[in-house]
Amino acid sequence: MFIGEVSKKTQLTVKTIRFYEEKGLIPVPLRQGKYRVYTDDHVEILKLISEAKTLGVTLSELKGLIKFKDSKANWSEISEFLVILKERLTEQINATAAKIAKIDSCISIINQQTPLNSPLNERVYDGQKVAITK
Repeated sequence: MFIGEVSKKTQLTVKTIRFYEEKGLIPVPLRQGKYRVYTDDHVEILKLISEAKTLGVTLSELKGLIKFKDSKANWSEISEFLVILKERLTEQINATAAKIAKIDSCISIINQQTPLNSPLNERVYDGQKVAITK
């Protein structure tokens, strides 16, 4: 398939596909005359790159990860990387949940100890101060 079709299948611009090719993120496609001919493997790798970028994976990480043998990606290495990425994200979720729990605890302590007439119990709505009652 030609680059226009790859662009439609991957939702990537032609410029982006060529950039990834120049950076070695996808194997150099074979040529048919003056046109590059891409395979389904190219499409799958490009989709993987797009998804990985949404997860915060950098292009340099991807370059170190995506290795080719006979112009095919090493999917077992990619799978191992995704397992590690999942573990990393799970750790971040747990750390964030712990922070949220601490914030909730602080809010609870403040709400229990703040006098009703404190400015901390007032909010401004439409330019008017409104007391928050417990």
